[in-house]
Amino acid sequence: MTKVEDFEELRPLLFSIAYRILGSVSEAEDAVQETWLRFDGSETRPTSTKAFLSATVTRISIDVLRSARVRREQYVGPWFPEPLLSDPYQDPERSVELADSVSMAALLLLERLSPLERAVFLLREVFAFGFDEVAAAVGRSEAACRQLLVRARRHMEAGRPRFAADRQERQELAARFFDALKNGDVGGLQNLLAADVQLVGDGGGKAPQLAKAVMGAENVARLLGAFFPWLIRVGVTFEPQEINGQPGAIFRDRDGKILHTLVLDVLDGQIQTVRGVNNPDKLGHLGPVADIWAIDREMKEARRRMNRARPR
Repeated sequence: MTKVEDFEELRPLLFSIAYRILGSVSEAEDAVQETWLRFDGSETRPTSTKAFLSATVTRISIDVLRSARVRREQYVGPWFPEPLLSDPYQDPERSVELADSVSMAALLLLERLSPLERAVFLLREVFAFGFDEVAAAVGRSEAACRQLLVRARRHMEAGRPRFAADRQERQELAARFFDALKNGDVGGLQNLLAADVQLVGDGGGKAPQLAKAVMGAENVARLLGAFFPWLIRVGVTFEPQEINGQPGAIFRDRDGKILHTLVLDVLDGQIQTVRGVNNPDKLGHLGPVADIWAIDREMKEARRRMNRARPR
């Protein structure tokens, strides 16, 4: 095989490693491209192309993550990973680990780890690399990697839910949620939400966003039930879509441009968290991005017109 063929065969794996380390589609793609440049520029062929490329993309991603963490400390509001519609890497023997590790909830848990802990945990627990390969990838001894893994597991297990919903249950619950959302059915929404549900949005200061998380089934249901019918009035549509392996939806303006995404965390027959991403910088990889500020102004004008039309 040529270098190009070798690389293209492993590209899905390289992207999947980089995305899980970085939580960013664009940064993961950049890390994969930089990996290719280093591979293409090397004069000798490695004994194991997979080991070489995986180690290279891991090191690049760790370096990017370290600088990205400084930016995230200055981020306006909650930070969420960039939505991912499909994971290009598939391994039937690791399907459960791969699906779990790409969820919004899992990626946010990974944020608790240091860059090295994160890389070691992913390479070992998700992609099943041997400790010798993990050590070579992160530039630490096998003993040090074992210690890093123990700490990473402790952090991850402390934040994981005790019971996971099966796929069919999540899809059915999500279908009922989005039907109620479309109809502004506050009672129907409330029945699907956990008592301590959270509604959280990531606008990054570049889009309208909640001042803080909304807590509680009644508050979340009232807000969603009041807000989304107005979106529909101004031509916004949505399509159910699996996002990061979880039930969700992509919202579009009347021209079909991306407005924002919603992702649902489902556990024990109820929706535990509703996460929205409307930071335009995190949506460009999904397609052309809508002017969310224009939609916001149009909704406000529609409300004003209705208020003026009401009899006094």
